[in-house]
Amino acid sequence: MKDKLKELEKKIGYEFRDFSLLRRAMMHSSYTNEKHLPKFQCNERLEFLGDAVLELVSSEFLFLENPKISEGELTKTRASMVCEPSLAFCARDLQLGEYLLLGKGEEATGGRGRDSITSDSMEALIGAIYLDGGFTNAKEFIHRFILSDLEHKKLFFDSKTILQEIVQADMGESITYRLVGEEGPDHNKAFRVEVRIGETCCGAGKGRTKKAAEQEAAYQAILKLKDGRGDSQFAGQTGDN
Repeated sequence: MKDKLKELEKKIGYEFRDFSLLRRAMMHSSYTNEKHLPKFQCNERLEFLGDAVLELVSSEFLFLENPKISEGELTKTRASMVCEPSLAFCARDLQLGEYLLLGKGEEATGGRGRDSITSDSMEALIGAIYLDGGFTNAKEFIHRFILSDLEHKKLFFDSKTILQEIVQADMGESITYRLVGEEGPDHNKAFRVEVRIGETCCGAGKGRTKKAAEQEAAYQAILKLKDGRGDSQFAGQTGDN
């Protein structure tokens, strides 16, 4: 496992002085339970700390980047940036699930891909970096892996709404989502969904829930429309309201 975690260090561009902090950040409670380790050795305490650091850094980022936005709008935007699906999305970019220490039961039921687990581990990793290297290193990690490419992330998380707006404004067609397949056992199922604009299939998605599969399908449809219409024409549909 040490070699795997060393690989993760290279991926995030940060080398731990206290390597045990990185191991603890990747240690899910199912693992500590299975190994009969004390509860406090799992990553939940680091997650608590990382959540606080992430809130401060994201708050500062939004405050400085949006000098004319109200407190209420800043709060709403921050909540969408650091919510569970958003952090899980960032964790997938790092393939963080591959580095987790999980119990056998959690492993067997798809824990490495579960949003609740990977998002918590992302916060635990922030907490570990903060303890090991201080606020500046934690802030650098957050800016690089969470606060980067926000327009793309907004497009993904708001994809169903954005697709609806595009179609209503320009095409006048109806949008329908159709479940086309299910894979895996009940405890670890994946759903495949197609989205149709009128009678035309414009995108397909796969996810652990029907909602996630629909979101992916909508996102793929938007990318397809974007390619067909050009970035400059499309940009107005994804800007801030």
